[in-house]
Amino acid sequence: MKPASVEAFFAALAAANPEPQTELEFASVFELLTAVLLSAQATDVSVNKATQRLFMVANTPQKMLALGLAGLEDHIKTIGLYHAKARHLLQTCQMLIDQHSGQVPRSREALQALPGVGRKTANVILNVAFGVPTMAVDTHIFRLGNRTGLAPGKTPLVVEQALLKRVPKAYLANAHHWLILHGRYVCQARTPRCWQCAVAEHCDFKPKTPSPKSPP
Repeated sequence: MKPASVEAFFAALAAANPEPQTELEFASVFELLTAVLLSAQATDVSVNKATQRLFMVANTPQKMLALGLAGLEDHIKTIGLYHAKARHLLQTCQMLIDQHSGQVPRSREALQALPGVGRKTANVILNVAFGVPTMAVDTHIFRLGNRTGLAPGKTPLVVEQALLKRVPKAYLANAHHWLILHGRYVCQARTPRCWQCAVAEHCDFKPKTPSPKSPP
């Protein structure tokens, strides 16, 4: 994708959704960390259903630890991989208390040192909670980077680094949200909805997917 097309691509996404937000529900940085940790290989909808009940009784590291493993698992058992996620979350809570006075740290290194927190999760926290212009490359953003020609790469890290170089600074703070939402609802994995796409004219993907209602 040429630089002029990149600018137009993000200008169109910004015009369609000026203030994009994560679809995970949270009321504090700790709740965001919990929700993102639980969201691995799970939908935001399923995580929100579980955390609505969980956060009513445990919205701090101390309260989460007080639930114990069995109590936490009972609250999140509808989420995939809940056994491992519950264990990691409790370990993370203990580290937050022991090493960070119960607060979520603001550095990538400290975040990635927490059990169950990888680079993608750390980037989400840095971007959403602390306003750092990072790029959390999930399956949607990885697909878009390659399919559109915006930032081709064989690994999430390569795509992340390419996006950080190619996305204009004016759009970088929100680019993560725009790309995830675009991949989730428009540029879908099996059948990209090109006929509904606000950025189709700027995208290198060919051939464009025709509307199902189009004549044969």
